[in-house]
Amino acid sequence: MSNYSYSINNDSIQFLERYLNEFSPTGNENKGQKIWINHLSSYVEKIQTDLYGTAVGIINPNSPYKLVIEAHVDEISWNVNYITEEGIIYVSRNGGSDPQIAPSKKVVIHTEKGFVHGVFGWPAIHIRKHSREKSPNVENLFVDIGVSSKNEAIDMGVYVGCVITYPDKFFIMNHNYFVSRALDNKIGGFLIAEVARIIIENRLNLKFGLYIVNSVQEEIGLKGAKVISKIIRPNIAIITDVTHDTYSPMIDKKIQGDIKCGLGPVIGFSPSIHKNIRELIINTANRKKICFQRLVTSRDTGTDTDAFAYSNKGVLSALISIPLKYMHTTVEMVHKKDVELAVLLIFETLQEINKNINQFFTD
Repeated sequence: MSNYSYSINNDSIQFLERYLNEFSPTGNENKGQKIWINHLSSYVEKIQTDLYGTAVGIINPNSPYKLVIEAHVDEISWNVNYITEEGIIYVSRNGGSDPQIAPSKKVVIHTEKGFVHGVFGWPAIHIRKHSREKSPNVENLFVDIGVSSKNEAIDMGVYVGCVITYPDKFFIMNHNYFVSRALDNKIGGFLIAEVARIIIENRLNLKFGLYIVNSVQEEIGLKGAKVISKIIRPNIAIITDVTHDTYSPMIDKKIQGDIKCGLGPVIGFSPSIHKNIRELIINTANRKKICFQRLVTSRDTGTDTDAFAYSNKGVLSALISIPLKYMHTTVEMVHKKDVELAVLLIFETLQEINKNINQFFTD
């Protein structure tokens, strides 16, 4: 059993709430990233960022050995794509935004003049019966900001290219579930920050450099991770992300795997996941009696693991995921226990690497 008992405290919950409630749409992550950097700065020796906004906190930056723990900060969103003469706004997707959940949702349009509030409008059910366009899609979704002309919209600061986000806020359901938009993957950013905190609070003397990375632009093709992996050039990377709770309705376990919220973090199996690091994590979990689940993904993981694994001359990479309900909606859900166990698993894994540093790092 783990010698260290960890649970999320009230200060950490307050950080998580601030972090989730701030906007960080893909390509415009700076506000959410700033909250993360300010929080992490108390637990690291150095903070650096790249040109596109990926942030890195470093413990023991002078070591020649480099280990990354990573998450991504960006959340899915929309962009203004076209404004009609009547002031109705049509959109394009920024990441994996789901048209099915959009109708009747409130939105915030980010303009140089400030926020403009609007709604995704949708015809009433008894009108739609006689319409050929019965299902929401990118071609027929529209935002109404309460104007009657294109010029009015432009005067408010709305133009083609403006980012559109959902304003939904974080809350805790039934004491155990964190509910919010953008848990994919700000919950990862939260848990790697917690790892840094407990390393410092437990005065763990790392023999390697620990790089706590919060990447940008994952939702459009792992872009931030591809850049930062070439800058850091790590020896090892442990990536965090979310994966589907397959006990939710309408999901086929035979295809998506057998994963349930509350049963522990998920250790991934995929060609980009290196056996040595994966088995280290599994052995650590078994030895420390940390509950975990397993998930297979064929070809690639679809996460920043793939970007790190195949960068430079190759990086020993692994993936630890948090089970999540209702991915890419505004009511994503994760279980508090899974987050706590993931933090503990990474912390204990880092200690194992620290004890056996010559086994994992070579000059």
